[in-house]
Amino acid sequence: MNPLTERAEKALSQHDLCDHCLGRLFARVSTGLTNDVRGISVRMALNVELALEDKDPYLHRSSCYVCEDIFDTVPRFAQAAAEALSKVEFNNFLVGTRVDPLISEREEQMWSIVGQEMTEPIKAELNQEIGKALEKLIAKPVEFKAPDVVALVDTRFAHVEIDVAPLFVYGRYLKYSREIPQTYWPCRTCKGKGCQKCNGTGKQYQTSVQEIIAGPIMRAAEGEEHFMHGMGREDIDARMLGTGRPFVIEIRDPKKRLIDLKALEEEVNASGKDRVGVIGLRFSTREEVREIKLASPDKAYRVVVAHHGKVNKERVIEVFHTIDRTCISQQTPSRVQHRRADLDRQKTIIMAELESFDQETMTIFLRTQSGTYVKEFVHGDNGRTKPSLSELFATPLEVLALDVVEINDNTEV
Repeated sequence: MNPLTERAEKALSQHDLCDHCLGRLFARVSTGLTNDVRGISVRMALNVELALEDKDPYLHRSSCYVCEDIFDTVPRFAQAAAEALSKVEFNNFLVGTRVDPLISEREEQMWSIVGQEMTEPIKAELNQEIGKALEKLIAKPVEFKAPDVVALVDTRFAHVEIDVAPLFVYGRYLKYSREIPQTYWPCRTCKGKGCQKCNGTGKQYQTSVQEIIAGPIMRAAEGEEHFMHGMGREDIDARMLGTGRPFVIEIRDPKKRLIDLKALEEEVNASGKDRVGVIGLRFSTREEVREIKLASPDKAYRVVVAHHGKVNKERVIEVFHTIDRTCISQQTPSRVQHRRADLDRQKTIIMAELESFDQETMTIFLRTQSGTYVKEFVHGDNGRTKPSLSELFATPLEVLALDVVEINDNTEV
């Protein structure tokens, strides 16, 4: 006998196996065949050799020792999965399975008899076979890398659990208000539980950019909760202008995915009027979330600074002529030191330009490296930022208003 038929006889002499379970013992020998067809081929080859030796053939007569002929039930599993999936919208799917531990135990017992180097686990074949049957029932494709939904079939009871992938929506937001944060902010006193100080809302601020944008999207998608992933964030009292800040809204457990983003963009802009606006809503991916979180684009700011008549325009122009590509050292600002590690960061002021000047105030345009604390660069934070404009002008300065006017992420809008 050749090694393959010898291996097959070793298995079949111990237990009766169906074609699927026999074929899986040789799953890595060849490609392009299903395991049941592979099992038929191996059995036929073995029986030909046995006939030449005038020995009885090995036929599958009783219930399979390993799987108890579970593959005969694949249509039932596929139907149960189709019924469960009918409750959600999706474009593609993937099947996963749970099998009786006794089946796994018997399969491992067969591996100990014939070796494991050529085999494939029964769960892999069940996933594939149920997936193919389900694909025909619902006319939607299998997706292995990033499925919209996973149907987890418990083959012991034909019970199906649905795991719906989050819905991701990309856009750019503009923030016109100086009184709302980027994301939901739990009350500092009650940690979101609701107390007298927050009037039972559990919120430090009654709304946020996240809630204004994600609310309509979550209602349309019939999701359970939402998260916002932004390319950085601005201070509560800073506006986000220009072409906006890139973000992705993540909707968990959405029942609907085929939502009208153009209509939702209009709804957000209407409900967020004078506070928040969005542009360019489109569907996104988890990979894009990672890219946004890792991005570190340069940013441009417009800052209104009070100098109270203690510096003259010529001095400002003189300093700004020398400030391009200046490296500054910033120790973690005192205003955020309670929640961030006390580190010393080296940042670059790419350029500074005076836009307007009067006796009490001046407006400056700054372009900085990502992560620069702009307010601290202006007032110095009691020496924690060096050099600062206060130090360069030798007089205290105060930031009256700060706007982010550009995020240079090299994305066309």
